[in-house]
Amino acid sequence: MFNPTISPHDANTVLISCDMTGSYITHNGGHTWRMFNLRGVVNFFVFDPLDPKTMYAHATGLWRSTDGGEQWNLVYPSPSAVKGIKMDSDHADERILADPDPLSEISALAIDPANSKILYAAAGPKESPALFVSRDYGKTWQQQAKLLDVPRHIWIDPRSAPESRALFLASAHIVTVASSAGIRKLPLPSAFTDISLGFGSGPQPTIYATSEQGTFVSPDGGVTWHKCDLPGSGAKVRAVATSLRHPETAYVSYDHLTLDGKSWIGVAKTTNSGSDWQLVWKESEAAANNVHDAWITERFGPGWAENPLNLTAADQDANLCYGTDLGRTMRTLDGGATWAALYSYKVNDAGWSSLGLDVTNSYGIHFDPFDSKRQFITYTDIGLFRSEDGGVSWASSTAGVPREWLNTTYWVVFDPKVRDRMWSVNSYTHDLPRPKMWRRSSVLQYKGGVCRSDDGGRNWTKSNTGMDETAATHILLDPTSPVSARVLYVAGFGRGIYKSSDGGRTWSLKNAGITQAQPFVWRLARSSNSTLYAVVARRSEDGSIGNSGDGALYQSTDGAEHWQAVALPQGTNGPNGLAVDPNSPDRLYFFLKMAARAGSKYSTKIVTFTMSRLILLIRPFSMRRALNRRRGVLPTAACIGTASPASTSSGDSEWFLIPSTTARSTSRHSAGASGTAR
Repeated sequence: MFNPTISPHDANTVLISCDMTGSYITHNGGHTWRMFNLRGVVNFFVFDPLDPKTMYAHATGLWRSTDGGEQWNLVYPSPSAVKGIKMDSDHADERILADPDPLSEISALAIDPANSKILYAAAGPKESPALFVSRDYGKTWQQQAKLLDVPRHIWIDPRSAPESRALFLASAHIVTVASSAGIRKLPLPSAFTDISLGFGSGPQPTIYATSEQGTFVSPDGGVTWHKCDLPGSGAKVRAVATSLRHPETAYVSYDHLTLDGKSWIGVAKTTNSGSDWQLVWKESEAAANNVHDAWITERFGPGWAENPLNLTAADQDANLCYGTDLGRTMRTLDGGATWAALYSYKVNDAGWSSLGLDVTNSYGIHFDPFDSKRQFITYTDIGLFRSEDGGVSWASSTAGVPREWLNTTYWVVFDPKVRDRMWSVNSYTHDLPRPKMWRRSSVLQYKGGVCRSDDGGRNWTKSNTGMDETAATHILLDPTSPVSARVLYVAGFGRGIYKSSDGGRTWSLKNAGITQAQPFVWRLARSSNSTLYAVVARRSEDGSIGNSGDGALYQSTDGAEHWQAVALPQGTNGPNGLAVDPNSPDRLYFFLKMAARAGSKYSTKIVTFTMSRLILLIRPFSMRRALNRRRGVLPTAACIGTASPASTSSGDSEWFLIPSTTARSTSRHSAGASGTAR
């Protein structure tokens, strides 16, 4: 979690972002949160200093809400200037293409404390950043000064004259002061990783900063600096925050602090402008008595989420501070004397429930065929979770999974005849099949495999004899196999397809007919006529088709002994998902990506807000019925054809594109997007 930002009008209103494009808002001090999405990762929030309902967020562009975060509208670039969207990373990050685009990238924003129409922005290309000002609520912008470095923050001195504001802009290397006297550049003693500023009773603001060399404080607005020492030795500092109106108080996040023979992580606090510091959050192997976490510390220990990545202290109350880390949002109301988790709460003694601040990715929800109240969610980062009360509360369910596999549970499967028996596939490698996971490391180094449970998922035992260590991403059970000798299939990402004929005790690799080297087998499916299907994710990242980086679909009619390639629709690639109609074994639902078409709004390079397509593989005689049944509910566009092997005649592999009826236009969405844009 990142960028906690407290409203200066109401300390109960807080905004937070995450690195998976979600943002969150609370109006009741973290008792509940609502997620909203602005089409990208938000890198800063700013509250209007005069209007408590107006707030800004910068993601793909600069967005503004005037109703307390319920609805958001694009401020910059102007919706009328938007020409398209470019998505060219494995995160599917979007970049708005606009003309004109005088600001380019916005890195920081501030609003005049006496006039909400006046906005100051640090913007421009990295090579030539500049300070811009708008005096009409962001409609037009004028360049005010060139800058040497890209600022991360802007603060306006509220005591400066409204007609000639004094601004402080902080980058990693320079504090720039822009005032009626001109531009003053103050070099920093080292490259800073975080910086925070407050205006107190003195003539100049107090600035705190963190770097690899430690914590620094400037009592005179960046002119001079002195290094601060935390208790103990060896501390590495990460984040820092002071109160805008009470700069004598500040908080700094630390780890690797050695004291009393142990290494500690947590938060230190000063109340005298850095003269000395107290360790108000201090944890080592065991949880601290004053830190009241939810399930993360209970399950993984106090070090799993690390020390805070970001800190913020309320402008109006220096005792109110938020800290966000790799999975948690923590808060103190009493200046660090106690800290409490704001992401989850205990339900009786059964498990945990969410407060709405959810950030990880789930691959599926799975229902126990013998117990309607027992449910499972397969997660990245946090593994498998189980509910015994119909989803009211949840608890971690990975006891017994080898430690070197603990990160992601990609899938589970139940024995349909034996109560409490199930299998899971797990890996330390998360986020597959995204290219960032295999771009710089060999898939043959992945750790993971199969586990079996005979008590409804409460405890697991390793069950992968004969299987190489692999990122096991899917598991499939043949329900017609004998109960005493269940046949199971597993997708090994980078290895291929494994088969077990003894309930998962032993495994063998079954890749005959699969042509890809180190095949990225991602998903498996089985039809009612016993045909198996395997989805191989693509390697290519440049949108090309027709080379060794292609994804593929394979089928087997002899229990995975031999595989045949299935011809995909012309001009498609990047298969991701597959489902078989349980009532019609030749009808498949296949999710993949269309190739780029020059000048098309559905290009993989320049698109509107939908790039992927839903592809339907349906027997030709069923096409009309399928069209009628699903008309108006297809999310984008679809193709119809047969699921025949590539070796059959071309007449058996025809495809038909079903036009989209629900794609949104760029200008409409950019002009006014609700909080549930994506």
